[in-house]
This record gives sequence, structure tokens and C-alpha cells, in this order.
Amino acid sequence: MLRSDLASQVMSRRHFLRTTTALGAASFFAGNAWRASADETVTLPFENGERPLVQYPQKRPLIRLTTRPPQLETPFAVFNENVITPNDAFFVRYHLSEVPTEIDAETFRLEVKGRVNVPLSWSLAELRTKFEPIEIVAVNQCSGNSRGFFQPRVAGGQSGHGAMGNARWRGVRLKDVLEKSGIAAGARQVIFDGLDKPVNEKTPDFIKALDIDHALDGEVLLAYEMNGEALPMLNGFPLRLVVPGFYGTYWIKHLSTISVVDEVFTGYWMSTAYRVPDNACACVEPGATPKKTVPISRFNVRSFITSLSDGAKLKLGQPAPVKGIAFDGGSGIREVLFSADGGRTWRAVELGNDLGKYSFREWKIDFTPAQTGVLELMETVRVNVS
Repeated sequence: MLRSDLASQVMSRRHFLRTTTALGAASFFAGNAWRASADETVTLPFENGERPLVQYPQKRPLIRLTTRPPQLETPFAVFNENVITPNDAFFVRYHLSEVPTEIDAETFRLEVKGRVNVPLSWSLAELRTKFEPIEIVAVNQCSGNSRGFFQPRVAGGQSGHGAMGNARWRGVRLKDVLEKSGIAAGARQVIFDGLDKPVNEKTPDFIKALDIDHALDGEVLLAYEMNGEALPMLNGFPLRLVVPGFYGTYWIKHLSTISVVDEVFTGYWMSTAYRVPDNACACVEPGATPKKTVPISRFNVRSFITSLSDGAKLKLGQPAPVKGIAFDGGSGIREVLFSADGGRTWRAVELGNDLGKYSFREWKIDFTPAQTGVLELMETVRVNVS
């Protein structure tokens, strides 16, 4: 159960975890929540949650949601191991079924065109050598992350909490590449297309757009490395868009074409899909229809307990340190508080290293169950507000 609060100019996200303590009960580790069985399946903790555990090239076994297009979820135990998500464990999300499986980095070109003074084409080698390299640690999160827990159910891939990951991205500023071509007067948006394509010509190509000011803010990257290595094929090799703080729908993989336009782009994936209610909570009552929608954009505040799982059994009186992660759309994590009694009392946790305002922020706190029965573990996250 998740709830978000806004008070005293501080945004908060509370996550509730029910844990049982019993004298002599066996310890329960984070990975057990997914119950990998001998027939290579896992069971996510919601209705119809059984999924195959499969291994794709360059990946360890991941949870497969769909085959065409491929959607692979990270087993949640991975997030308790390190604040940086390994490349081979990073989730995969495509919208179109014609997915590139082989790309020649030597002949690859990035085309910049449209409302620019000088259309240009860049090789991967030129992007690496002719521009200042930039690194940023940032979370990539699918907007459908945790959809399997929604009640009532909504359409789309029914994922657990693993459609997200945190990586160190290296590349060049989109701003620098656009300025080499020169932005023509009247430009309003920049649109991005990759090498994945639809099978049927009636299916709209997956193209996304950013407002010109966002594209030129110096934070959006054209990334060619992920955690110090070339991008895995399934995560966008050889080049992908990195839009820190924004949902993964904007992080175009196998990026091949950048077009500057003088109008608001009206393609399907901007004007029809990936839109949310235009109100403060981006929400409506179940069964209701929003009066107005806008394209989905920045993350909400999110937090997870990673070291324990719902229904975990702990030993009475024995230390059971609690770890977790928190992140938001770029304000930066200011404080995390923890409660072991359903929110009646709170303690400040110890925050881990600050890898930047777009990164997971790891946290931990000492905890020893002092009573038997069901415990309601909670955390609340406060972010910086400018």
C-alpha cells in the first residue's frame, strides 16, 4: 500500500510493509519473495503473478513479462545488493516487436535534421571524440513499474517493482550536439526516433518529443556507455537518450534520428499514449475519465524497503537491519524516516552516499523486533523543495 503526502513544503512518500515476528521463526531474505522454483519460474506477490525466469544475451536470468516486444523485469533482490544496478540485471522494455539484434558501431550514424541551420550526421566515434564526455547517475523507471499491484487492474504489462534501474550513464550533452547544427528560429520541440520498428505498417513508430527548452537544458544526454561499458544491446546499443528524472518512455533506445520541429509533435506516443490526468495528483477515481490530460513527465517520489519482503518472518529479539532505496524526479532526497509501529513513532535513517539528485539514495537503519505478531514497517521520504 502506497500513500503520498504534501505538507510543510515537503513531499513525502510512505511505503508500508507488513512483517511477522515470531519466537524461533526462520529468517527471511529479500530474494525469497520471488520464489524461484526448479522449473525456472517466479511468482510475483500479486494475483496471476507467475512468470518465467529467462536469460537473454548479455543478461542474467530476468523475469519475462512479454516476448514480443520483449519486456524483462529485474528480480527485486538485486536492489538490495548495490545502489547501482548491474548491466546484466537491468530491466528491458520495448514497445515495438522489430527489435535490433545486431548493429555495426563502425557504420552507425546519428542524423540531426529539421529546423536547424546545418543538418549533420555523426558517427559514434565522432560523438566520443568531438564532444565533452559527461557522466550522470540516474534512475530509468518504466511508467508501468509496480502496475501488477494496482487495484483495480489496469491494462499493460503487469510488473512487480523491478521495471526500474539505476546506472552511471556516460555520453554527450544533447545540447552540445544540437548547437553544432544550430537551432533555427521558431523551434518548439525536438523529436527522437530509434532503430526499433513496428511489424505492421498500421502500428505507429515509437517516437517521443521534448520541448526545446528541456532539450537544451544541458542535462539530457546521448549515452553510449552504461556503468563503464558499452550499452547492452537490449538497453539501446550503441546510443540512447537519457532524460534524467523523466520516465523511461522518453529514453529512446538505438537512437538514430533527432529532428527539430516548429510545432508540438502529435504522434501517437505523445498525443494519445502515455498521458496522465492534468491535476496535482495526476489521478482520477477508478472508472472515471479525466477532463484533461498531459504527457507523463517526471517521476513521483518513491521508496522501497529492499532487505525485507511483505510477509517476512523475523526472529524475536534478533537484529534485522532494514535497508532501502528512495528517489524522485530530481529534487533530491533530503530525509528518510522509518517506523516499525504503523506510523505511531518515527526514527531518522542513515542515508548512503549521495550519487546525485537523479540517483537511487540508499538508506539503512538498525531494527530489532521487540514483540511477536504482525508489524507494519513504514518509511516516509522528504525531498528538497526549491
